[in-house]
Amino acid sequence: MATGDVDGVAEELEKTSVFENEANLTFAGRGLKIDSREDAADVVNALKSSRNVNSLDLKGNTLGVDAAMAIGDALKDHSTFKRALWSDLFTGRLKTEIPLALKCLCNGLMDAGSSLVELDLSDNALGPNGMNGIRDFLRSPCCYTLQELRLNNNGLGPDGGKMLADDLLSCHESSIAAGRPLALRVFVSGRGRLEDEGAIALSKVFRKMQSLEEVVMPQNGINHRGVAALAEALVLSRNLRHLNLSDNTFTEKGSIAMAKAVSSLKKLEVINFEDCLVRTEGAKLLADSVKGNHRKLKVLKLGGNEIRTPGALAVAEAMANKEELEVIDLNANQLGDGGIDMVRSMMEGIGRLDQLASLSEDEGTEDEDDEECDENDSEVEPEDIEDGEEFSNCGLEIKGLGLTPRPSEVKQSSLEDAMSTMKL
Repeated sequence: MATGDVDGVAEELEKTSVFENEANLTFAGRGLKIDSREDAADVVNALKSSRNVNSLDLKGNTLGVDAAMAIGDALKDHSTFKRALWSDLFTGRLKTEIPLALKCLCNGLMDAGSSLVELDLSDNALGPNGMNGIRDFLRSPCCYTLQELRLNNNGLGPDGGKMLADDLLSCHESSIAAGRPLALRVFVSGRGRLEDEGAIALSKVFRKMQSLEEVVMPQNGINHRGVAALAEALVLSRNLRHLNLSDNTFTEKGSIAMAKAVSSLKKLEVINFEDCLVRTEGAKLLADSVKGNHRKLKVLKLGGNEIRTPGALAVAEAMANKEELEVIDLNANQLGDGGIDMVRSMMEGIGRLDQLASLSEDEGTEDEDDEECDENDSEVEPEDIEDGEEFSNCGLEIKGLGLTPRPSEVKQSSLEDAMSTMKL
């Protein structure tokens, strides 16, 4: 990278936007390898030459520790700083470098006494180790004003998720004591491997804040326990507009809890529960939860959920009063040709056919035996069963983690009996 000549700084400043006397500096998408203080000179000089810096966008470059130290020093002069746009910033860096570089940047903001509004660290391989670079910052007064936290594709894992939750809870408590309560509006943490432990920990934060308007947590390996915890917490955020939990695993228990929450969240505009194993009964529950209200609903995505025709028809019927509907997605379910025709006919009848997404990837109907098994099964996870405990389910017997054919003389238990043997 060039070493801070006047022409270079002028070029960067030409790309700076100014809104209400606030400067927004961007070096995004350059693919720069910024290792040393000399490499960081253009960024540093742009910061030093600008007043009232509102944001710094470094997305799509790669930052070393020495360079981060130089940039952090330059940030100390900017108490007006509000938006740290630092996604995809550590490609090719050692896991030991990332927390150190983040500490340097964050220390600069803390020394400046800035009041952050947005922190975007998406697409950085943080993991629990990287979380150590921002823990002090998240607990500091700088984050009392935080409204948007974007940590997508960070690989936090359950431990990193719990660390994040602890930091946000600490920040919330301190901010209340200071008379400036933390009130996140946007929380994004997809592809993070949070699992149930991380989701349950974060649900405690959401329950405290009750301020969320957008929650995006797809592909996190969250099962019904985590889904239920999130549902019970998110129902308190009455202004929630956008909810994306796609590619997690609801099953029946999670669907029941989430449908109950959704029924009270009447300002929802976007619901994305794709690939969540909602199934037919879960689809019916969700349809009931949005049928009478939710007039502002614009997008409903339930693709890839093993939903059969009765569930899809219930969902379609629930769209009759959704005047602002833009998309309803029921693709990659199990409708078959006849079911597809029935759903299309239903949507046409209520005047919403144009909003129905393609059904070209429908998986077709299953045979009667498989359908009977699906209707009578209940989600079973290894942690739900004690060693040696028997659990009756679709012709199989579970002992510990082993599956064996059911002896012919044993009668099949009802769903209620099966669920009573499971630990919640």
